[in-house]
Amino acid sequence: MTITLSRAGEFSGYASLFHVRDGGGDIILPGAFAASLARRGPRGVRMLWQHDPARPLGVWLAMREDERGLFVHGRLALATATGREAAELMRMGALDGLSIGFRTIRSRRDRSRRARLVMALDLWEISLVTFPMLSGARVRSIRSSPVTARPLSLPSTSTPTTRSPA
Repeated sequence: MTITLSRAGEFSGYASLFHVRDGGGDIILPGAFAASLARRGPRGVRMLWQHDPARPLGVWLAMREDERGLFVHGRLALATATGREAAELMRMGALDGLSIGFRTIRSRRDRSRRARLVMALDLWEISLVTFPMLSGARVRSIRSSPVTARPLSLPSTSTPTTRSPA
């Protein structure tokens, strides 16, 4: 999927997908983000590099739940070294993972799926990561110049090696 973007350094993708088990055994259900997004808005959720609070990357401009999951649209801080580094790695296809940092508000165990179903959470950050816990949580498009937006090629599979805070 390609999203047409309007400014340099902007990108879009899915930070979370509904009904998909991540590498840590969590399944996020529709509506889980609703209260947190209403309370915080996109600017209240931090954009970080690899979940490192000392390395902010930019700002989130928009977030919304849709039928697929949590769709996000953000802008890298290209005037910073970290923002430029992330942009270059994204252009090369070396960095395209998204990962959420959250606190669980309401969940229940599903023994048949061997998973924790997350029904409500407090979202505090979304990071650009090398290996997301949820392999389908990826940047879908970037715009590095005012002229072209291009989709990133997505790997067919990913082995999660990090854990979102829960």
